Amino acid sequence: MATAALRESEAREQSEHKRLWTYDELLAEAGETKQRMELWDGELIMSPAPTPNHQTIVLNFAEQLKAFVTAGKLGRVFIGVDVIFTQRRTVQPDVIFISTANLGIVQDRIRGVPDLCMEVISQTWQRDRINKKELYQQFGVKEYWIIDPEPRSVEILAYAEGVYQLRAKAADAEPARSKLLEGFAVSFNQLLV
Repeated sequence: MATAALRESEAREQSEHKRLWTYDELLAEAGETKQRMELWDGELIMSPAPTPNHQTIVLNFAEQLKAFVTAGKLGRVFIGVDVIFTQRRTVQPDVIFISTANLGIVQDRIRGVPDLCMEVISQTWQRDRINKKELYQQFGVKEYWIIDPEPRSVEILAYAEGVYQLRAKAADAEPARSKLLEGFAVSFNQLLV
C-alpha cells in the first residue's frame, strides 16, 4: 500500500518537476518496504531485485565476514540496510561491517560511516565503481570491497590520506586480503558456491 502511494506521488511530482527527498520524508511516505531505494543528492533511485547469483555472493561474503568478526569480537555485520550519510545521501550497500568502536552509529538505521562496505557489481556497474566509490571515499569508509562476477574478481580499496588506494585485486581462487581486518581473506571462488 505504501509503495503504491509512493509511486503515485512520484508520478505526480515528475509531471511537475523532479522531487528531491530527504531520508525522513521518504521514510514517512514509503515506510518499511522491500523495494530497494537509495537517495542520491535527494533524487530517489530505485533498483530491481538482485539476481540469484548476486544474492549468493552477498550471503557467502556476509557469512564469512560474520564468522571472522564474531570470532574476534570485532563488531557487527549487516546486509542490505539503509546507511544514512546525510539526509540526502542514503544508500544500501550489499554488506557492511561496523567495528565495536563505531557501534554508536547503529540506531534505528545506520546513521554514520561504516568501517567497511561491500558491493557486488550488477548491470548498473557505474553506481558501484564510480558513484559509490566516490561517496564512500568522501565520507572516509576505511575499506571498500568490490566483487565483480564478470571477470570473477575481488578488489579491495583502502582509504588512506583522503583517497582510496587499491589494496588487493584477486581473481578466481586467489584470495584478496583485508588491510582493515588483518587475517580476513576471501577468493571469488569461495563466494559463488
